[in-house]
Amino acid sequence: MIDKMSGGWGQPRARPAGKGVDMPTLTTTALWERFKGYLFDDRALGFSLDPSRINFSEEWLAEMQPAIERALVDMQALEGGAIANPDEHRMVGHYWLRAPELAPTSELRAEIEQTVERIGQFAADVHEGRVRPSHADRFRNVLVVGIGGSALGPEFVSAALRYPSDQMRAYFFDNTDPDGMARVLFELGAGLKETLTVVISKSGGTKETRNGQLLAKWAYEQSGLEFAPHFVAVTGADSELDRTAMAENWLARFPMWDWVGGRTSELSAVGLVPAALQGIDIRAMLDGARQMDVATRVMQWRRNPAAWMALLWYHATEGRGRKDMVVLPYKDRLELFSRYLQQLVMESLGKAFDLAGKEVHQGISVYGNKGSTDQHAYVQQLRDGVLNFFVTFIRILRDDTDRPGMPGTSSAAHSRFEVEPGVVCGDYLAGFQLGTREALYEKGRESITLTFDVLDASTVGKLIALYDRTVGLYGSLVGINAYHQPGVEAGKKAAAEVLSVQQALLAALSSGQEMDALELARAIDRESQVETVFHVCRHLAVNGRLQSSAGMTPESRWRIC
Repeated sequence: MIDKMSGGWGQPRARPAGKGVDMPTLTTTALWERFKGYLFDDRALGFSLDPSRINFSEEWLAEMQPAIERALVDMQALEGGAIANPDEHRMVGHYWLRAPELAPTSELRAEIEQTVERIGQFAADVHEGRVRPSHADRFRNVLVVGIGGSALGPEFVSAALRYPSDQMRAYFFDNTDPDGMARVLFELGAGLKETLTVVISKSGGTKETRNGQLLAKWAYEQSGLEFAPHFVAVTGADSELDRTAMAENWLARFPMWDWVGGRTSELSAVGLVPAALQGIDIRAMLDGARQMDVATRVMQWRRNPAAWMALLWYHATEGRGRKDMVVLPYKDRLELFSRYLQQLVMESLGKAFDLAGKEVHQGISVYGNKGSTDQHAYVQQLRDGVLNFFVTFIRILRDDTDRPGMPGTSSAAHSRFEVEPGVVCGDYLAGFQLGTREALYEKGRESITLTFDVLDASTVGKLIALYDRTVGLYGSLVGINAYHQPGVEAGKKAAAEVLSVQQALLAALSSGQEMDALELARAIDRESQVETVFHVCRHLAVNGRLQSSAGMTPESRWRIC
């Protein structure tokens, strides 16, 4: 473990407040020179980063140089196997997923490489009918059951890289909402017999995922199907889910490692199993992430796009989260990216205490839409309303998203259709992005622009890797642990307590006695939770499990139906 108190991993440090320039007063020539001087452009990556519309000064960059250089050293230690999560004594190894040779032991390297190989072989066996359901000639659908990092990443990648020619169509149970799961099952209909279900949970004890697993099992059984030959587990070794999958003889099991956090798990089996089954080129996605990792590992920070991004976030938010991050991808396929980033950024950076134990309440709020939908939604407020945000534009230069070698996937003909002489739809999309950037700049609204040449599996990997690294570097800059999430566990415990209240009040009412909320709360020795008792009773009543004497008001008396 690195000694944090002696200036090692993530040590909080005093840093300069944001010093900037008044960009809207710059002449056109000065602004052009600023753009040219700060543009990061890597032709090998097919990627550029324009930081010029964040109003930092060269003086500020010079003052921040020691801090970002130390953050890069911290990151180097992290990749080398330093314990960055001391309360759980865990390494943080999601970077090794796309560069197994960097793993600290040969055993870890072999596990990573063998898992990717197994995933590819399993997907090929499914696609070619060597692994098949008992009541159909092949699997045509994949139902992913997970929540948080076990769903947001797979959903984002599935939507970004979906084509009509996909080997399998992906569906998701990503919550414990019974109506949401019913909608998915209704859409599947008779296709359930052709559906492979992938249950993803590191511990196997996550209640939302457990509930989805049980409901899916019930749905198969209701359809006269044996569920186990349709089920695959992605979970930790010897977890509750792992033991269940072994005992019930599920079709396959793939590992989740304790050194990969949920929000950074998309390039592990968590995301690779669903992606490979859908027909996505997972090796291209891993290779794209690997390429971006190489670029963001550069110690000369001015040549490192993630270092730039971390500094830009720091300047825009004053290192205190004082502004929100608005993510505007001008590509429909990236519509879910802001949802993915909400977990990655907010769960990583939203912390009450820094590494020295000082109360800091750090974080950056994230929201987003897609361009140019945002043009008709909230750009009005972004331009003229409260100035509590900075924008990240994401541009894809190529209009179509052809998948090489796969007929029927190309949007090339649509991208060439002229809506006006010499003007195609993509020209308008690009015009709206550039115009919105300019309109915001005129009103002193700051922005970052990320540009990729094309959108494909490699680009998706690059996006994931860029933000993975940026979050880690920013966490080091502000001196917080970006790799644990105590607030999430607190919420789970609170939810479990509500369910405990429900079980207790149902037991108290089982005698046939009628009680109001306060009487019930006293009867179960939870008078301090009387409001929770009332809300639970009302939920049960609306769903036909309790009755009330008159309406469903705080004065109502409750009894079992």
